[in-house]
Amino acid sequence: MFPSLFQGGRWLIYKDFEELPLTLNAKDIADVLGISKSYAYNLFYRKDFPTLTIGKRKIVRKDKFLLWLDEHEGGNLDA
Repeated sequence: MFPSLFQGGRWLIYKDFEELPLTLNAKDIADVLGISKSYAYNLFYRKDFPTLTIGKRKIVRKDKFLLWLDEHEGGNLDA
């Protein structure tokens, strides 16, 4: 998949939420939100973030992530 948009000095891969994979990792979250991968990874440690841990891997289901975004719209997402 080739990057489709250039925004804020970086290439964004996804144009639409429908293009997201069923599960998202820190890189996917960073691409969607336009934040650094390390900042995205910090979100996985928030109590209110719907993290799914498999071994050492942390992911979030797309549907849970989109719901989380809706619930935090207009709020402060400081990790």
